[in-house]
Amino acid sequence: MRPADRWLLAITIVLSITGSILFYLRWQVEPLPQVARHPQPATIYPDGSIAIRYADTYFLTTVATFRDELFAYLMYQHFRNTQPFMHDRLLITSDNNEGESLYRVLLILNDDFLFSLDRISQLSNQKSIQKFEWQAVPSSVLRYYSNQSRLFNAAYNLPVKRKLEELSNAELRKMVQSFIRYKSTIDPRIRKRIEPVPIPLTPTEAHQFAADIITIAEFYELPLEIFLGVGAMENNYMNIRGDLEHSIWKRRPDKDDIILERRRGRVRVLNYSSGPWQITRETLRYVHRLYLKDERDYEKLPEHLRPPKKLNVDEIQTDVLTTYAGLLLRDLLDHFDGNVALAVGAYNGGQRNPNMKYEQGVRTAAEHARRILEQAASLNGDSVLGITWLSPH
Repeated sequence: MRPADRWLLAITIVLSITGSILFYLRWQVEPLPQVARHPQPATIYPDGSIAIRYADTYFLTTVATFRDELFAYLMYQHFRNTQPFMHDRLLITSDNNEGESLYRVLLILNDDFLFSLDRISQLSNQKSIQKFEWQAVPSSVLRYYSNQSRLFNAAYNLPVKRKLEELSNAELRKMVQSFIRYKSTIDPRIRKRIEPVPIPLTPTEAHQFAADIITIAEFYELPLEIFLGVGAMENNYMNIRGDLEHSIWKRRPDKDDIILERRRGRVRVLNYSSGPWQITRETLRYVHRLYLKDERDYEKLPEHLRPPKKLNVDEIQTDVLTTYAGLLLRDLLDHFDGNVALAVGAYNGGQRNPNMKYEQGVRTAAEHARRILEQAASLNGDSVLGITWLSPH
């Protein structure tokens, strides 16, 4: 093909693509922000691909927007280390919208309009970004966003000045709320749409659950980060049944057992797990017996956390499961003379066969919880950019 024909073909393609894009933008999405520059001529590469660039202009899109700063930072770190963004450049920024702080995770593309449009379309189809939209910004704005993001990263990696044990309940509640909401949001069953798909905690639910976890950890003198680690490992704090087909053999059934079969004077009954703490039906009965013998003053607990005098494993309240989980962990710690690793392993595998692989998972989640909460505490409740954290409500 002659050079003149090649350029004629290029101009025809560019005009066709531009016309289609403008028609789409006119009727489907907000128009592309005005860029007071002329596009450079289209570039055609040997493989036939075309690039359209604007001078000193970069394209970006919003991955997600948040109102809770710590939650936003945790989600930003999650996006950076998981598909489909592992090889992308992400930033976390803050905007003040009529007195309200909004935190955005931004995906920085490049200066090629066609490449950026294709990438945004791909992510939108995968539901990996909020919606099909983008911004065109000059390099000065991109530097501003980059500086904000560096400030966030520096702030959340400051040396730890205050330990969890030194924080007030009010401080802990705000930060634990962000952590457990984050863990429920990134649960792989949600991303992979594994049925039954769990529902992540709302800010209000996370706020109350955080208060309950802190209360029970204090009541039973449990290491808070270990209790948080167990909740993360079991069900990421979400209320969903597990091990639905799990069953056990026993000599005689209890009144509310679901009997599957009888054989040689024994019965096989369902023993699925319940709620955020994944406590089996048989373990619930065991812990309830512990509760009935326990000499602690349960009147000190909020009413919604007090177990009933008579247990019905089919109608157990979710809030009370937190109390049972705390009592079970306390009993295991006492049984193993304070050995946290064995107690945690036994929470999953039983006293005779502690599951140490499970304990490693809990320890990893617990260390993450302690690290991020203590780093956030270094900010003394203030935002990285000097704006007070918003109420979870």
